[in-house]
Amino acid sequence: MFSSLFITAFLAATILPAQSEAVLAYHIASSEDQIYAAILVATAGNVLGAIVNWWLGKYLNQFQSRRWFPIGPEKLDKARIHYARYGRYSLLLSWVPIIGDPITMIAGFLREPFWSFCLLVTIAKGARYLVVAGLVLPFT
Repeated sequence: MFSSLFITAFLAATILPAQSEAVLAYHIASSEDQIYAAILVATAGNVLGAIVNWWLGKYLNQFQSRRWFPIGPEKLDKARIHYARYGRYSLLLSWVPIIGDPITMIAGFLREPFWSFCLLVTIAKGARYLVVAGLVLPFT
């Protein structure tokens, strides 16, 4: 029932362009009795997509000296400085469009421990979907 929501939420957490909030809103409006299940499915899909980013970041760093590597040394240094400055708690911004996906990838690149990554990203992404649900409910 929620497979489209899961897939959209997963894709929205990767570098692919997707908007899971609209799909969540649709599911909430069409099945008001399953709001928490929809939020849980969206959160799970979005967190798993972020885990893919973390994994890519963790394993792509071995290729940073290659010509084809998409991020230059100066951008990597800038990302390291920002992540060092704000630390793992910057992962609480992983829900923010445009900057959220790179934050999750940089966390993997800079070897953020998996447990803290998952905890902070789940809090951030779950909170976003709770807010979306809270905004949609009065209109259902």
